[in-house]
Amino acid sequence: MANVTFDAATRIYPGSTIPAVNRLNLEVADGEFLVLVGPSGCGKSTSLRMLAGLEDINEGRILIGDRDVTNVAPKDRDIAMVFQNYALYPHMTVAENMGFALKIAGVNKSEIANRVKEAAKILDLELYLERKPKALSGGQRQRVAMGRAIVRNPQVFLMDEPLSNLDAKLRVQTRTQIASLQKRLGVTTVYVTHDQTEAMTMGDRVVVMKDGFLQQADTPQNLYDNPANAFVAGFIGSPAMNLVDLKIEDGGARLGSTIIPIERSILSQVTAEGSDSITVGFRPEDLTIAPEGFELNIELVELLGADAYLYGQVIDAKGEERQVTVRTDGRATPQRGATIHLVPDLKSIHVFSSKTGDRFNV
Repeated sequence: MANVTFDAATRIYPGSTIPAVNRLNLEVADGEFLVLVGPSGCGKSTSLRMLAGLEDINEGRILIGDRDVTNVAPKDRDIAMVFQNYALYPHMTVAENMGFALKIAGVNKSEIANRVKEAAKILDLELYLERKPKALSGGQRQRVAMGRAIVRNPQVFLMDEPLSNLDAKLRVQTRTQIASLQKRLGVTTVYVTHDQTEAMTMGDRVVVMKDGFLQQADTPQNLYDNPANAFVAGFIGSPAMNLVDLKIEDGGARLGSTIIPIERSILSQVTAEGSDSITVGFRPEDLTIAPEGFELNIELVELLGADAYLYGQVIDAKGEERQVTVRTDGRATPQRGATIHLVPDLKSIHVFSSKTGDRFNV
């Protein structure tokens, strides 16, 4: 087992001047389950491939433990990777697929058999060892790919969107199994996904990336409660946080006919940056239907059983419409077309610079 260090690691693809990953500084603790998440093209998979040795590093370095592996071949890095498509050999049995890397490495047959049996027991694959991949379900193939990584006893597991080919129900079940398995094995794991719900439910820490830059690395709860900027605030959470640019008036931010109070220290920071507006964020669950407050005409209602989500539009500082989402009781839901009044929980409001997107702190 080992920790992993990205030290100003940069990747610029040939023919491009813009880094796909820009001076990434990140420390992954020994035994930690770290998830890289972000939109397509943010650099998360490139970062993983740099760690695996599948992408060159133009600047900076990468360490596994105390060993600089920047220029070390992938096969010599003591890592095991689980790919999106599983990459199983169709002509081999499950047992042969799981033990193939060990066979190539020259491990004796009895040792291979023991390791494969042990991994199969952990992954509940003992009944399938003599089957070919075509006779397995998607979830079983995914477990075989995991088993192939486990038998190698690597210092680091790397997983590149391993659940993306599974249906929604199986994804939920399998992500729980992977997280539980990682805790049991205690192997340092770097996991890439575009699904922020997957990231939040699996990772000890989550790294949010955008345009090759690390935006924030924190625990799932801190990312949700204390996003570093408006991008993280809008990306983490399902449904997303409501973010609206509002004009500063009378010691607060105007939303319709309502003034949302803003701390004086924050208002002074807004003035210092030469702005007359501010980005205010509030989670769907932090809005309460009340007799007074800002108005919202309900354009869509999503009923999800115990909860319901209401959608409508408000006008921002530029006179443009911005969608607002409200979570409410699914058994007492206003109807589409109704007009409601909403009051945000002032203790749960997030305030960001409308110029830089950075969070204002009191």
